Amino acid sequence: MAFRQPSILPGFGLTFGFTTFFLGAIVLLPLTALVVRTAMTDWNHVLEVVFSARALASYRLSFGASLLAASINAVFGFIIAWTLVRYDFPGRKIIDALIDMPFALPTAVSGIALTAVFAHNGWFGQYLEPFGIKIAYTWIGIVIALTLIGLPFVVRSVQPALAEVQRDLEDAAETLGAGRFYVFRRIILPTVLPALATGFTMAFARAVGEYGSVIFIAGNLPLKTEITPLLIVIRLEEFDYGGAAALGFVMLLISFVMLLTINLLQAWGRRRLVGDRR
Repeated sequence: MAFRQPSILPGFGLTFGFTTFFLGAIVLLPLTALVVRTAMTDWNHVLEVVFSARALASYRLSFGASLLAASINAVFGFIIAWTLVRYDFPGRKIIDALIDMPFALPTAVSGIALTAVFAHNGWFGQYLEPFGIKIAYTWIGIVIALTLIGLPFVVRSVQPALAEVQRDLEDAAETLGAGRFYVFRRIILPTVLPALATGFTMAFARAVGEYGSVIFIAGNLPLKTEITPLLIVIRLEEFDYGGAAALGFVMLLISFVMLLTINLLQAWGRRRLVGDRR
């Protein structure tokens, strides 16, 4: 009597074993080392580092700015993807190629470029300075930097989903008297929503760990514009490896909880859409 049904896919055992080994060696092993290093540190020191006023301010800035940047990208990334998929215009392929520039550029280059544009003497910042509007060395500049590096994730996630939307369903709905907002809400959005949520999640995850493009435009002022990754680097430069591991563990824990919540909401939304269609 066989206790296990044979797989219809040849080589499943070998490929599954390799996948498990690769995931454990590349992902789980470093994360486990981080947790173990934190556990080996004196807990009084861990609590002092993790709950210091400087660390709490960096958490609020890092995760708050990342969430705001991902939300901005979800809106404008959808608009850009819609324009690239639905319309044919001169320069379309150039714009489509520019979307991937943040992928190719080193993040430090992006930070230097943003500082050159938005600093008080920059190309654009010099015209805002007389009105008392400051972008560089404020939380606004951080959000702009995180929006820049996260935009391609949303656009590239939504583009294939928009291309799969059945145009004949839209035409049929409009023929039957449906308005454009109704067509968008009942036909387009259900098809695109999973991809949009995926792009939002990836943009948020990318922004949380961003370092290079932020430190140049943030100003790195403690309790004001200091992000958690920079605080970790500062602890490492002070040879406080336990404190750096503790801060990294907190970021890991908060990121995992937030990403798990987003994924659960995404799965719930998909089940609800399937139920509505039935």
